[in-house]
Amino acid sequence: MTRLAHKTALITGGTSGIGLETARQFIAEGARVAVTGSSEASIAAARAELGEEVIYIQADAGDVRAQAAVAETVKAAFGRLDVLFVNAGKADFRPLDAWDEAAFDASVAINVKGPYFLIQALLPLFSDRASIILNTSINAHIGMATSSVYALTKAALQSLIRTLSGELIGRGIRVNAVSPGPIVTPLHTKLTAGLPDAEAKAMADGIAAQIPLGRFGQPSEVAKIVVLFASDEAPFVVGSELTVDGGMSTL
Repeated sequence: MTRLAHKTALITGGTSGIGLETARQFIAEGARVAVTGSSEASIAAARAELGEEVIYIQADAGDVRAQAAVAETVKAAFGRLDVLFVNAGKADFRPLDAWDEAAFDASVAINVKGPYFLIQALLPLFSDRASIILNTSINAHIGMATSSVYALTKAALQSLIRTLSGELIGRGIRVNAVSPGPIVTPLHTKLTAGLPDAEAKAMADGIAAQIPLGRFGQPSEVAKIVVLFASDEAPFVVGSELTVDGGMSTL
């Protein structure tokens, strides 16, 4: 299909997980794609999968100055931007008494401050029918223990889909969000890193038991929704958040 033919797109955190799969689907739908990654290694791995036609940008998602540099690279490569998928994020889960200021600031910088100033830096480049999609999380809707900081950063993004919609719709820019539940990505692997196999399996089984469909989601199941929001098939969808969680947040 070619639902994104002639469109230019930037995917932050596009070198793994949901971002990488979304990049694959954007390319398959005809888009010209740029992705950001946090390291040379992640970019090299993505290049091996996505090919040389993609624009690869190494950037710290939480560094405000880096967002301006990303915007300059996109401008030089594309001249304009039709789609932005704000996907890069940090998932740090720990109990309330284990947080310190540095860890708190790191999560807020990557999940909120960086995305906010990236959108600001890209404002002059957005076309008059542009689509911004934020990757939020069902954690902002449910009371999951140890998720307090992660959830509050995602709740901030949920607020932005409404406030920025009100501010940018006059320019034809639609802002929406996809809200995943547990998805099979490297992020989940990091959460169980260091645990014995039996404990890691027990954790995964415990999470799956909370999902009515009885399984984790796949990155492709989230990416398909992002493609819809990015395409011209959703012109009347503004300020919306679509949950992709197998029913977990309905319990």
